[in-house]
Amino acid sequence: MPRHLPIPAPPARRRFRQRLLTWYRRHGRDLPWRKTGDPYHILVSEIMLQQTQVDRVLPKYAEWLEKYPSMHVLASAPEHEVTETWRPLGYNIRPRRLQSIAREAVARYGGELPSDEETLLSFKGIGLYTAGAIRSFAFGERAAILDTNVARVLFRVFVGKGELKSHAMTKHLWTLSATLIPSRHVFDFNQALMDFGAMICVARNPKCLVCPMKKDCRWITGDGSRNTRRARPVPK
Repeated sequence: MPRHLPIPAPPARRRFRQRLLTWYRRHGRDLPWRKTGDPYHILVSEIMLQQTQVDRVLPKYAEWLEKYPSMHVLASAPEHEVTETWRPLGYNIRPRRLQSIAREAVARYGGELPSDEETLLSFKGIGLYTAGAIRSFAFGERAAILDTNVARVLFRVFVGKGELKSHAMTKHLWTLSATLIPSRHVFDFNQALMDFGAMICVARNPKCLVCPMKKDCRWITGDGSRNTRRARPVPK
């Protein structure tokens, strides 16, 4: 990996934002957690989506919020009931984490989630990504996010070479994510990054032929050029 990984110049950042937001307004997924600004609802969706596909989360998200509509209700629920409600999403440490966050929020903040990063990170079970998602999606703050999909998009478009999962690369991609955040439309921009990684810039057989970033993508124009032969169009 290069010793110095440059940050794209302002014109490149603007092109990326414009193309991404244009794509998202046409192709973004219609998901229920994108229709709320409730921090608790955002938290539930983010915890559920960890290592779980959207199609599996959708019915459980609705069921969960019907049964536990607030932090207070979740905090006071029996633990075995909470774990059973979570099934069959798997990774059953997640409902326990969620209930732990709810209990701490009730005890310390009246059942509300704070908006500042430092306090959010003090909750066991809330890491950098989840804190960024809550700040961005619930409070409209210019907060960076970096999950698997976002990291893959930023790595391919702006880096193209090196070890994606190395510590140094992860640190650089966090910096890149924070640099790219626009002053407006923060919610849409971060949601677009996730959708783009899930629908176009996928791990296998990326759809490079229809990608709006292909002219500037370093993964395509550099070492990734061979991948365009495997690319396939978006299904209608």
